[in-house]
Amino acid sequence: MQKEPFKGLKVVELASVLAGPAVGMFFAELGAEVLKIENARTNGDVTRRWKGAMEDPDSPYSAYYHSINWGKKSVLLDLRKSEDRAMTLKYIREADVLITNFRKGSAAKLGMDYQNLKSSNPRLIQVNLTGFGEEDPTPAFDIVLQAETGYLFMTGHVGGPVARMPVALIDLLSGHQMKEAVLIALLQRERTGRGCYTSVSLAESAIASLANQASNWLNVGFVPQQMGTTHPNIAPYGDLFTTSDDCRFVLAIGTEKHFRRLCQAIELNHLPEDERFCSNRVRVRNRPTLVQLIQERVGQLSKDEIMKRFKARQVPVGIVRNMREVFELPIAQSLILEREVPNQGIVKAVKTAVFRIGDES
Repeated sequence: MQKEPFKGLKVVELASVLAGPAVGMFFAELGAEVLKIENARTNGDVTRRWKGAMEDPDSPYSAYYHSINWGKKSVLLDLRKSEDRAMTLKYIREADVLITNFRKGSAAKLGMDYQNLKSSNPRLIQVNLTGFGEEDPTPAFDIVLQAETGYLFMTGHVGGPVARMPVALIDLLSGHQMKEAVLIALLQRERTGRGCYTSVSLAESAIASLANQASNWLNVGFVPQQMGTTHPNIAPYGDLFTTSDDCRFVLAIGTEKHFRRLCQAIELNHLPEDERFCSNRVRVRNRPTLVQLIQERVGQLSKDEIMKRFKARQVPVGIVRNMREVFELPIAQSLILEREVPNQGIVKAVKTAVFRIGDES
């Protein structure tokens, strides 16, 4: 695949926070020229100031900002000023793609509604992000959508408090929807020569990603409950275990073959024949007993020994790693982006475009 397939593509980003900027970074990684226009009245994207306890309070950027703004050129403009608005409109006239998160009515007030923009740039593709749809001006942040679309209700452990997902997953899911919309619009433009307006909402992106949890409700009326790391339909799947040297790991036993391999690996060969565990259906029903039996055996083995056994039999397993341990992995090291930022030095981010497409030959 061409290393920079979007080289020559011009993208203007008027969006802020995470979802829209993640789309801009996707195109920047793949060679597009991305201009991020930030609000001068607020000293730029609000994420510039979302700093952790270990960060320099005087730095112009936060680590959060760098996570989704790699590879862009940034300018601060005030769209309420006629000269800044005129400059922005000039950039948009020359753009292929415009990324926005305008709330209802705000684009028209600035003269930046799509009907006006396409009159001077009929090839323009605009993707606009909203919280709850084009007609609903309600402000929305990721945690609000986690609550409103069922995710928060399902998190945490049984009987305990709910837990926010540690990344802004709804923003990321929405960003993927936006990328898909732009890619389809670019394909359509190749065929027709015309751009178009596309819209994505955080709420619809979240609901569309409920997958099996939504299906469990829609088909059998089951309301998903808190289950910690475990899976409502599979066992042992997501259950946590601890080795003799305190390494925590999860299992993902999705087939009968996997279950037999697991039992062979930890020398519990009788379990697949036990009527309480002989099928996934009964394993789900008898999960607490099954987990206890596995933990008793696992607790006698070290991390190295248990992982050697699982690897030899291809048992699906994942070590619970902290962020330092994640970035010690070779696969993670290969995804680190670096660039030099004035007044800050070398900053790092993680690639967002990680697919690979084979050579044309």
